[in-house]
Amino acid sequence: MNKITELFKIKYPIIQGGMIWNSGYKLASAVSNAGGLGLIGAGSMYPDVLREHIQKCKKATSKPFGVNVPMLYPNIEEIMKIVVEEGVRIVFTSAGNPKTWTSFLKQNGVTVVHVVSSSVFALKAQDAGVDAIVAEGFEAGGHNGREETTTLTLIPMVKEKISIPLIAAGGIATGRGMLAAMVLGADGVQVGSRFAASLESSAHDNFKESIVKVKEGDTQLTLKELAPVRLIKNKFYQDVQDLYQTCPSKDEIVTLLGRARAKRGMFEGDLIEGELEIGQIAGLIHEIKSAAEIIQEMIVDFEYARTETTNFQF
Repeated sequence: MNKITELFKIKYPIIQGGMIWNSGYKLASAVSNAGGLGLIGAGSMYPDVLREHIQKCKKATSKPFGVNVPMLYPNIEEIMKIVVEEGVRIVFTSAGNPKTWTSFLKQNGVTVVHVVSSSVFALKAQDAGVDAIVAEGFEAGGHNGREETTTLTLIPMVKEKISIPLIAAGGIATGRGMLAAMVLGADGVQVGSRFAASLESSAHDNFKESIVKVKEGDTQLTLKELAPVRLIKNKFYQDVQDLYQTCPSKDEIVTLLGRARAKRGMFEGDLIEGELEIGQIAGLIHEIKSAAEIIQEMIVDFEYARTETTNFQF
């Protein structure tokens, strides 16, 4: 066992990212049943919907699972109350100050992990008392850091600063990527985009099919004035770029974004006007598979790459 498998009591140090509109109980339970740690994405759920998914996940798996909570979303107090009431034992927090909820969660027997995009925020999270850190590089999909630090440089920088377990995220979808992250100092990996294109993902089939068609250069980080997000270059993305040419105010960008744009794209399958969040690694995703197949492929690839590297010559 390594630090991550020991911390979460799981077989493999693979965590499924708690992605909005992708990470319902079906995906979380499938990942947990396959030996990883599944996360329910609370960011796209009303409190009563979250409670339902937690209850269904408990019935679908006897293995550990968790909930990812973006702290910038509304209803945060009710969400945290539900997490505790339903006996969730693992919570990943993001997009907010870890000091706000870490002590409350830990007092209620919850293992807390916080997602960061820099070593500065990693230290703040460690000081807040979290049990582990997810360091997410610029390559990642969804909401991202403003610093544009890539995973290759972020992981060793964070590793140098903290003493608690470290999980790498951003641009990891294969066993080779997992091995590389662990060589750089990570104890485990968080995988988002690869699981978005899984059979159990709650995303619309249109979005899943668009993921497997993504090629190098087909995504871009944008909307930094609001919350940096990596998008597939569709019509909505181009509308954003056209607006930037006019030097818009923040209010004008908010108006263009409107409401429920991510739901429209990823959950409802509007590939034209929807917000399609995915990581750069989508260029290596060519097929929609089950969560169990994805994990097994990663482990086989990891072991093969680890054996292969012993034959390197300089």
